[in-house]
Amino acid sequence: MTAAQALDPDKIYAARLHAARARPYLATALYALHIVASPRVPTMGVDRHWRCYASPVFVAQRPAEELASHLVHGVSHLLRDHHGRSDRYARAHDLTGRAERLRMNLAADAEINDDAFGDGLLVPDDAVLPSTLDLPGGQLMEDYLRQFRLGPRTDGLTWLDCGSGADGLCREWELGPDGANGLSDQQRDAVRFRVAHSIVGRPGNAPRGWQRWAEEALHPTQPWRALLGAAIRTATSSSGTGENYTYRRPARRSAAVPGAVLPSLRRTPPRVSVIVDTSGSVSDADLGSALLEVAAITRAVGGRRDLVTVLSCDAAARVVHPLCRAEDIPLFGGGGTDLRAGFTRALRSRPRPDVVVVLTDGQTPWPSSRPGCRTVVGLFPPVGPRGRPVLDSVPDRPPGWAQVVEIGTPRV
Repeated sequence: MTAAQALDPDKIYAARLHAARARPYLATALYALHIVASPRVPTMGVDRHWRCYASPVFVAQRPAEELASHLVHGVSHLLRDHHGRSDRYARAHDLTGRAERLRMNLAADAEINDDAFGDGLLVPDDAVLPSTLDLPGGQLMEDYLRQFRLGPRTDGLTWLDCGSGADGLCREWELGPDGANGLSDQQRDAVRFRVAHSIVGRPGNAPRGWQRWAEEALHPTQPWRALLGAAIRTATSSSGTGENYTYRRPARRSAAVPGAVLPSLRRTPPRVSVIVDTSGSVSDADLGSALLEVAAITRAVGGRRDLVTVLSCDAAARVVHPLCRAEDIPLFGGGGTDLRAGFTRALRSRPRPDVVVVLTDGQTPWPSSRPGCRTVVGLFPPVGPRGRPVLDSVPDRPPGWAQVVEIGTPRV
């Protein structure tokens, strides 16, 4: 590589250091990015493997402070998974061609640049902002894609090329999955996890868009919420649940049996008992999720809070609380785990529950016999020191008579 094709290393170091000082919560991502000199790149672009391709001419012409803004812009594409989101959007809407990928790049830029600059970072002259597309700020890439098309307003932006890391379309100047210095899937996820923790650990230091991203990265919306809700609704509406015989209204078959009064089958709203595992192996984040799920359970039984009771249990069952508001429920515990005590307490209550919902990490003995009511188990992922997920740990599986939904797949 000739001198004209090489990057100025001192300027790259200075740009990266300036970016890390201006956005300390992005430091892990900034230093995970591998810089590659490429004269074929218009300015600077990233691929999905965390390589940043930079034009030596562009780097030579721009000050380190502006290059810092471009580095923050590049890692923002990668952290927010714009390549994966673009691929999914393209499949869902049957979009093909470079023009549609350009539109995705513009929408991704509008999402990032809305609050990326200022506070120590220069705004590049050619930055694509929501106002560039005549759109409001504070929205996601997918929202912007539904609101604009390529046309006269975007004719001057056809040069834009942030690489496959922005829109998912591989470029000829990229090294591909087998090239040197790319990050593996596990390494990329680890970078995202650390950045998200840096943002959450310093509330108020990051813009609202990054805070929203960090919460989603650490507590991703997953199908388990719908699955758990469906399991509870199925259990509470199944045949036999909440059903009992009454003589208040004779059965219609009584006419066929002269001299006898047959009781009719009456369905009453089901009663739900929620057992929350509060042992030391359950993280605070899981307990917070448990309270959210308790609130969701009340919606599954038609909003009748008087039909839902909650008890916290580690090695012993605690006081049973009628549900008023989820945030008002105290959860006691922190010791060992034996949810059999919780089952015993719940099943001895009067009136007896029709459904028992257990929220646990699974590290507990289970009743030896099947309870006399339907049981739904929400299974938290196990956690290790400092609340981090234990990826290679396999929790004890609940008995076959319980309907199991795995809550919150661990992510790093």
